[in-house]
Amino acid sequence: MFFNERKTRILEAIINDYIATAEPIGSRTIAKKYDLGISSATIRNEMSDLEEMGYIVQPHTSAGRVPSDKGYRLYVDKLMPRRELTPEETAYLHSIIAGNISHVENLMRETAKAISVLTNYTTIASEPASNLTSIKHIQLLPMDESNIAIIIVTERNAIKNHMLPLDDVPDYETLTKLSFVLNDLLESNKLSDITKIEIEGLYKGSNILQKILDYIKQIMAQEDGVRVYTSGVKNILEYPEFSDIEKAKGIFKTFEEQEMLITLLGNNNENVQVVIGSENTLEQMKGCSIIKANYTYGKRDLGSIGIIGPTRMDYSQVFGVLNGIVKNINAVLYSITKET
Repeated sequence: MFFNERKTRILEAIINDYIATAEPIGSRTIAKKYDLGISSATIRNEMSDLEEMGYIVQPHTSAGRVPSDKGYRLYVDKLMPRRELTPEETAYLHSIIAGNISHVENLMRETAKAISVLTNYTTIASEPASNLTSIKHIQLLPMDESNIAIIIVTERNAIKNHMLPLDDVPDYETLTKLSFVLNDLLESNKLSDITKIEIEGLYKGSNILQKILDYIKQIMAQEDGVRVYTSGVKNILEYPEFSDIEKAKGIFKTFEEQEMLITLLGNNNENVQVVIGSENTLEQMKGCSIIKANYTYGKRDLGSIGIIGPTRMDYSQVFGVLNGIVKNINAVLYSITKET
């Protein structure tokens, strides 16, 4: 059994119709609504093959078929038309970004709102994570017989002073040496990338350097942690797939937990990534799809934006909006750095 042009056109018809109506579709309806140039009997046979191949399924006892997650995946990867933003949408998004670019909190909150308005789906957006914040310099100093001072200077020239209690406080010379080791490590590594093996190789015979490093990671996580903003959460209720109260409760609980939202956004190395239904790692989100992307400042990723909807979401529209918003954010950030 092979996937021919006829099967492709029928699958596209099923997906486009289900996105628009949320109703299963049969061979007769496809023959009437879509000019495929083949009979309903031929369409029925091809649909039987598509079902056997796992691209469509029969919900309950309905005579019609709906796309499976596998069908949506093929559509997104191979068949989906790439939609560009209209001039009006581009101007709207650009005005939101340009008006809030100097305040990250406002930028992400207003961007999330703008996307929800344009798509009628739920949007989540994150600020920079601590492991993206570089440390410019660290200085360790003995304070008394049970504490050392850790002075951290970040890339934004913010200075953080913290006290770390130790059972055995090293002398000034030793702490100066440890400061040098840490600064040398951080010159070529992100804080989150430094491993225990590297630490042990540099300073054998004591775990003090590891204690200091763990404490610095804790400091940065607490003070520069991820902030996540949501908008359009109630939009989910407008889709019949979520009329079941228990199913809706699980989704709403996810939107209330920042840790879960960070898990949803995940680590994305692609320009725009699409996660469909059962591909979600969170059980309560397996009835949803999320399209997400990172936004950058220079060569560094600073955060993520994700759009969540039912698996029958309008992938082409959402892909276009998200691609457009990321391009706008990156372009505005680039113009600012170029001016300065």
